[in-house]
Amino acid sequence: MASRSSQLPLPPWGNALAGATGAVLANAIVYPLDIVKTRLQVQVKRKSTDLEPIKINDTHYTSSIDAIKQIVDDEGIRGLYSGMNGSLIGVASTNFAYFYWYSVVRTLYISSQASPKHPSTATELSLGAVAGAAAQLFTIPVSVVTTRQQTQPKGERKGLLDTGREVVHSEDGWTGLWRGLKASLVLVVNPAITYGAYQRLREFFFAGKTNLRPWEAFFLGAMSKALATIVTQPLIVAKVGLQSRPPPARNGRPFKDFLEVMSFIVENEGPLALFKGIAPQITKGILVQGLLMMTKERMDILFILLFAYVRKARSAKLQKAAELATSRAKQLLPIATK
Repeated sequence: MASRSSQLPLPPWGNALAGATGAVLANAIVYPLDIVKTRLQVQVKRKSTDLEPIKINDTHYTSSIDAIKQIVDDEGIRGLYSGMNGSLIGVASTNFAYFYWYSVVRTLYISSQASPKHPSTATELSLGAVAGAAAQLFTIPVSVVTTRQQTQPKGERKGLLDTGREVVHSEDGWTGLWRGLKASLVLVVNPAITYGAYQRLREFFFAGKTNLRPWEAFFLGAMSKALATIVTQPLIVAKVGLQSRPPPARNGRPFKDFLEVMSFIVENEGPLALFKGIAPQITKGILVQGLLMMTKERMDILFILLFAYVRKARSAKLQKAAELATSRAKQLLPIATK
């Protein structure tokens, strides 16, 4: 079967813009879930032997519903949207970079084959990983700043730039903006699994269809993201721990790498804590990915129509210019031959 990329004549930046637009819309809709899952993941849960719970920012959440209730009670509805501007900037930049590089490397791979054919599952995962790594190198500073914003106490809330300065002025210096890079590079398997699974599931459920209906794209996006989230949740928790402020038990000492974060979590909370926050993480992931792919399918079509219109208008303009030049040439020809 011919690849979808060859059926949709969008340049890499067109795919990237469509993907970034869909991602921003999807993440804006479900942003409160992002706040909840981040705060659940950075808190250190109470062990059965503790007399008092170990808390982050003097607040302890027992569930997603409890987190929403406490955030609203303490900070109002606006608390559920803390750090949203920075987060959406990060979402837009990350997804633009990802879809751009994914489109580039996938097109290069297909064109390099003697007989163009659809990439295998392993190849799709590899292409997704390459694209994800390229995207992370350029966009992780926004992710670091956003995570800090989402976990700041109410009285210490700062804007995007001020939070960035706080990170730079910490003991890590400028390199603090790339804190968690190793974990992020390992986590490129998440979008790789997501989009690799999306392509395979699309072939299985909707073979031969060029354009999907909204519910079909949502279904494929939700299934593929749920699978990827379950596989990579421990690394997601470790990455959030690296990028947020260290817990009080460490007396301000930041974690050095994601393995140290995971060891700390297992030692203090047990191995199941590596999956803390997975309920809002999966819920958010399913909704975002479903909405993203549903929106991107529509945006792809809109951009294709837009490009077709631009090409047609350009062609008509060139044809008109050629006819005008020919007409002038004919008018000047008798004068030139006299």
